[in-house]
Amino acid sequence: MIKYIFAFLICVSSIQAQTFNKVKLDSLFNTIESNNKGMGSFSVFSEGKEIYQKSFGFSNVTTASKADNLTKYRIGSISKTFTATIIMQLVEEGKVNLNSLLSDYFPTVPNADKITIEHLLRHRSGLFNITESEDLKSWISKRQTRQKMIERIIANGTNFEPNEKTQYSNTNYVLLSYIAEEIEKKDFATILENRIIKPLALKRTEYGRLIEPKNNEALPYYFEGSAWKEIKLQTNMSVPKGAGAVVSTPTELNTFFINLFNNNLVSNASLESMKNAEEGMGLGLMKLPFEEKEVYGHGGSIDGFQAFAAYFPKENVSIALTTNNLYTQVAGVFIGAVNVYFGMDYTIPDFSPKETIEVTSEELEQFIGTYSSPNFPIDIYITKNGNTLIAQGEGQSSFPLDAIESNTFYSENVMIKLTFQPEQNKVLVEQGGQTYELTKE
Repeated sequence: MIKYIFAFLICVSSIQAQTFNKVKLDSLFNTIESNNKGMGSFSVFSEGKEIYQKSFGFSNVTTASKADNLTKYRIGSISKTFTATIIMQLVEEGKVNLNSLLSDYFPTVPNADKITIEHLLRHRSGLFNITESEDLKSWISKRQTRQKMIERIIANGTNFEPNEKTQYSNTNYVLLSYIAEEIEKKDFATILENRIIKPLALKRTEYGRLIEPKNNEALPYYFEGSAWKEIKLQTNMSVPKGAGAVVSTPTELNTFFINLFNNNLVSNASLESMKNAEEGMGLGLMKLPFEEKEVYGHGGSIDGFQAFAAYFPKENVSIALTTNNLYTQVAGVFIGAVNVYFGMDYTIPDFSPKETIEVTSEELEQFIGTYSSPNFPIDIYITKNGNTLIAQGEGQSSFPLDAIESNTFYSENVMIKLTFQPEQNKVLVEQGGQTYELTKE
């Protein structure tokens, strides 16, 4: 349920959808599958219709069950876009207001008398992110009551004052789920069913529960040695609720996004509010601009599942990817697929082993710091652990880097290369066929 290193500020061409290179897209996913670099499903919608779908790898390795277009995946924080849509529907119905206070529903939460519904939607509440709790692993797989979760939210307190800044926190959308339940007097699963799933006739989307492989629901994996290993820990969906409890397919994610952006779920005025990211983030949406182009979407990660969905308003194109593994990060694969679809220059990754070199802890010292750019969506933090350089995107998990040259480091898992220029206090970040220059702060 965390944000991704997602260098998705790309320039898309005006190429028509019907001319996209299907053979190259197939080749990308076939290469990933044949090299055991990922498993999942991918879909493209244009003008409201699915024009491409590809599944790769297994939904269940033990039974050798291949993934297909009906395989369900946990989608993590893409759930937040569903939740924000529900909240905006309630706003339109006059049942709540964006300026309504959290204290109207849960007055004991810190700063509840200053936190608005809009602050929660925009991640500007200042509330501590509940999924960063030190004891998370001891309770995340067990059913949690609302009372217990509220107690944890209160105990963890705040990181800053409401509306002071934007900082991603799952706590915001857990609380929005509870608020929707208070207003509707129904559980969130029923609200989701009534307001989104049934109206859109979605058949493979639902509020998650314990994974049932017999129902073509993907199990999560990581790659170790020469084999996929199942991730046994499963988050109990009473924990994330509207912050990360939805399961779906790429096809149905695209159906949802196409309907959202064509005003079939909320009014145009509500959609414009959701898209407005002047304060750092929209309402349940991330805005990813490039020059005159705009892209809206959301990523998600939970229990080894990773996903991303994005919508291109000008082209009326929606693209979604779901995966059930941690080996290859979803961002690099997604960016590559988008590049291929829009006819941009993109070389399918060469997964042959790269030669690495040894570096000392002292040599790594010159690279340590925080790097940022107005053209890159997040800051990148560089640290070290002994003789290993460590990278971490803002609000994300850290990952090790292999040295392939004295100033150049690579992560096969994340499909990212960093070339440092210490004399200029800069780093070149290459991912998904794009290169970005970040400056050390």
